[in-house]
Amino acid sequence: MAERRNWLKRLLGRDKTVVPVVRLHGVIAADQRQGRINIAGVAPLLKRAFEMKSAPAVAIIVNSPGGSPVQSRLIAKRIRDLAEEHDKPVLVFVEDAAASGGYFIAVAGDEIIVDPSSIVGSVGVIMAGFGFVGTLEKLGIERRVHTAGNNKSTLDPFLPEKASDIERIKQFETDIHNVFIDVVKARRGSKLKAADDVLFTGEWWTGMRGVELGLVDALGDLHETLTTRYGQDVVLKVIEPKRPWFGLPRIGFSTSGLVTDLAATIEDRAVWARLGL
Repeated sequence: MAERRNWLKRLLGRDKTVVPVVRLHGVIAADQRQGRINIAGVAPLLKRAFEMKSAPAVAIIVNSPGGSPVQSRLIAKRIRDLAEEHDKPVLVFVEDAAASGGYFIAVAGDEIIVDPSSIVGSVGVIMAGFGFVGTLEKLGIERRVHTAGNNKSTLDPFLPEKASDIERIKQFETDIHNVFIDVVKARRGSKLKAADDVLFTGEWWTGMRGVELGLVDALGDLHETLTTRYGQDVVLKVIEPKRPWFGLPRIGFSTSGLVTDLAATIEDRAVWARLGL
C-alpha cells in the first residue's frame, strides 16, 4: 500500500519539493496601479505562500528603489508575522535593487541573497519639491491662500522657505529614519559590520559591498540557491494575483486617467533614476 501511494505521488509530481515565490517589483506606494507595491496587493499573495504547508521555506524576490515608509513597514511586518505563525524561514532574493523602502522589506527575510551588482541599503529618508517664489508675480497672477493654523501652508512652493518649517521637516524625517534604523538593527543584529555613521547615512552599495558590510548575507540567485538546498527537482511556484473568472477588458478612453497614469509613470521613473536604473 505504501509503495502504491509513493508511486501515485511520483506520477502526480507530489513527491517534489515546492517552494512558493512572491515577487515584489516596483515603487512602494499606497495607490493601486501596476508597478506599485503596497500592503493591499501584497498581503493576499503572502498569505497564500505561507499557507503552503509542505513548503520548506518562502522565497520573496525584491526589486524596488523604495517609496512609502508606511507601506514598507506594513509589508515587512506582515512577512514576519506570517513567518512566525507558520514557522517557515523566509529567503529574500534581490534583483536590481532593494534600496530604501525596498531594503526595509528585504530585512524581513531570514536571509538576504543578492547579485554582486544589486543595489542595497539607502537607509535614509528624503523629501523633495520645487520652489516657484516670484513666478506668479512675474506672470501677473495673484494667488490667494487662506489657512486656519499657522503651519497649514508648510512647504508652499510659491512662498519662501521658513526656518521653522525646515526644522519641523527635519524632525519628521529623523523620526522616520530612527524607525528604519531600529528595524535594521533588530533584524540584522550582530551581522552588521560597520558603524552607524557608515550604514545609516542614506548611502547605497553594490550587493558585493553589502555582503562585506553585513547588510545582506550572500551572493547568489533564486534558482541556484533553491536547487542547491532542496535538490534539482525543486519546483518554484510563483504566487500571482488571482484574476476574476468573468473579468472583461475596460472599454473606453479617459483623458484624466491617461494623464494620471503618465504622471505616475514619470514619478516612478524619477525614483528609479536616483539609483541610476
